[in-house]
Amino acid sequence: MIRHIVLIRFRADVGEEKIAELFEELHEIEDELPGMIGITSGRSESPEKMERGYMHGFVADFRDWDGLQAYQDHPDHQAVGAKLTEHADRGKDGILCFDLAIVDGNS
Repeated sequence: MIRHIVLIRFRADVGEEKIAELFEELHEIEDELPGMIGITSGRSESPEKMERGYMHGFVADFRDWDGLQAYQDHPDHQAVGAKLTEHADRGKDGILCFDLAIVDGNS
């Protein structure tokens, strides 16, 4: 399994309602891609308070690297990604992506 982790530092003028709309649009992709297992999104609730401004994010799980690539190539993902970038603080500089291969015993 591949876990695609995305943390977003939204601009100060982007409210929770708009963020929820963006994440809802992201969730609409879930059923369109056969290699996708699911998406979880939301606001950080960490008691450690180490988010460094990255208060929102999502995790998308895929069966394999090909599933992740299909997601990245999908036009709906590219459209939502452009909107997330538009609303992120300093554009792409306000978004962190991390892809992790989950193997047996490492989940």
